[in-house]
Amino acid sequence: MLEFRYDTQLLIEGKNLSEDAINDYITSNFEGDSLLAVRDDELIKIHFHTNRPWEILEYCSTLGEIYDIVVEDMERQSKGLKG
Repeated sequence: MLEFRYDTQLLIEGKNLSEDAINDYITSNFEGDSLLAVRDDELIKIHFHTNRPWEILEYCSTLGEIYDIVVEDMERQSKGLKG
């Protein structure tokens, strides 16, 4: 069994987004691992493994418009099922 079951990925579009601030906030406030917060001019891509993906989505929605949301169940995937 995996410690953190859901692979959560999304894009945030907004102004003045700081990948360091987002990284620090997620690390300090949510349980999970494998965090990536990568940005370009107006987008930040988030990748995070957690058991509570809805909390990440809720937080990120306060920062800007979120889209391209993907939540995959890695436990199901490890059994050869669709995630």
